[in-house]
Amino acid sequence: MNYFKPIISFILYVSVLSLLLIRPAESLAQKNEDAVRQLLEERDNEIKELMGPKGTDYTQEQRAELQDIINNIIDYRDMAQYALQDTYESLSEEERDEFVELFSTIIRDQSLTNLDIYRADVTYEEITVNGDEAEVETMAQLENVRTPVGYQMKYTDSGEWVITDMVIDDVSTAESYQRQFQNIIRQKGYDSLLETLQKRAAR
Repeated sequence: MNYFKPIISFILYVSVLSLLLIRPAESLAQKNEDAVRQLLEERDNEIKELMGPKGTDYTQEQRAELQDIINNIIDYRDMAQYALQDTYESLSEEERDEFVELFSTIIRDQSLTNLDIYRADVTYEEITVNGDEAEVETMAQLENVRTPVGYQMKYTDSGEWVITDMVIDDVSTAESYQRQFQNIIRQKGYDSLLETLQKRAAR
């Protein structure tokens, strides 16, 4: 009987130590999940508050403010780099900045095409944080239409969570741009892609 006492004590010690090590990790993960949820919920509430009831007319200043709230959480550089693939690495820093600015202008303009989509009721179904990356699954319901909307996010060096991709109804925004851009680059080259986007942004 005395022989087993040290073994049992050791097992209990290891079990307690494991629990103590796991709990802080779980607490940190929960804290990060809560931070991501709060960020997205506050963004959604800000948009809805500024939009007001359906049929509201917006001033140019209000539209610009809406555009900022909707888009300022998006990491355009990360998305642009993913869309350009190897071409991004071949560009100078100045050329990269030019492309990211152009790319962000197009996305920001598109974000105001149909403002009614931001009136949807959003349910947060799952938030998974793994280190400095997060995956968010939501369900957006506008009237009788339910649309799954997912977010890929990352934690930046500046201490902020940002969106690197949006998956709407199982369609990845970043992958869609990648397919479009790579197709033009393969057929006509990067300069042709840049020219196409410049014309698009100037509309």
